[in-house]
Amino acid sequence: MGATGTILLTGAAGLVGQNLTPMLRERGFRVVALDKNEANLALLARLNPGVEAHVADLARPGAWSRRFAGAEAVIDLKAQIMAVEHGPFLANNVAAQRQVIEACRSHAVPHLVHLSSSVVISVAQDGYSESKRQGEALVREGGVPYTILRPPLLYGCLDVKHLGYIVGLLERLPVLPVPGSGRYLRQPLYVGDLCRIVLRCLERGPSQSAHNVIGHERIDFVELIRLMARQRGLRRLILPVPVPLFTLALAAHARLSGRRAFSEEQLEALMAGDEFPVEPWPEAFGVAYTPFREALAQMAASELCRHDREMQRPH
Repeated sequence: MGATGTILLTGAAGLVGQNLTPMLRERGFRVVALDKNEANLALLARLNPGVEAHVADLARPGAWSRRFAGAEAVIDLKAQIMAVEHGPFLANNVAAQRQVIEACRSHAVPHLVHLSSSVVISVAQDGYSESKRQGEALVREGGVPYTILRPPLLYGCLDVKHLGYIVGLLERLPVLPVPGSGRYLRQPLYVGDLCRIVLRCLERGPSQSAHNVIGHERIDFVELIRLMARQRGLRRLILPVPVPLFTLALAAHARLSGRRAFSEEQLEALMAGDEFPVEPWPEAFGVAYTPFREALAQMAASELCRHDREMQRPH
């Protein structure tokens, strides 16, 4: 693929899209960005002049599908990661997946790079993991040449759904409660590494297979939080809370605020403590793994991270 073609991004205004777009532009690609979060999409367009940005709800048929015409590849980043009810997961991870595949078929898109998730090989049985499994199955059966990437917990600049959400809590709260011991395993991946893998996928074309791109470090959830607080010079108490008490606190917060933070099944998924097999993806893609502490240092020096507070968390 020549670095002068059109690359279309779905879910472009999220963590991966915000970090991937400038890399695509540096390589000479024309970028078409679709997302339903108008504020974050406007930030993407402001930070990347020349990007063609369009507000679109991909779960519904619409004129947005015409944007797929002439795309050399579609990088499928849309995902519903957090929700209390199952409806948003089904809409944005399943119904939207059908619409995206249909648009790719209609316009003969030669390569769909689908961002799946390590949750498809997880023990978790929550709305997110089940809907991502359904979405991945649709890609496999959709008749569009594809490459599937399964990253774990992602982190990086302009993150409002993953560890970035917790960073926001750390900045506001002197004490951060965590359910249980907090010692449930994570194998995080720096978004910069994932973006470089995506670029290599564009160079190579469809693989017709799924690739588990898991972080090489095994770090407890509570230790991730402590490292992030330390890197930002925040003196915070990370307080492990027994799960029944934590559940009661969630219920009390929901009654007072009129809004649940997340469901009980999502709490169970958080504490599942999966240990994913680490495949030799650095050798397979020619992309070096960035250790967690090194990535935090890169983020501290990054101009892109200076815009973190401008990102709005989806409702």
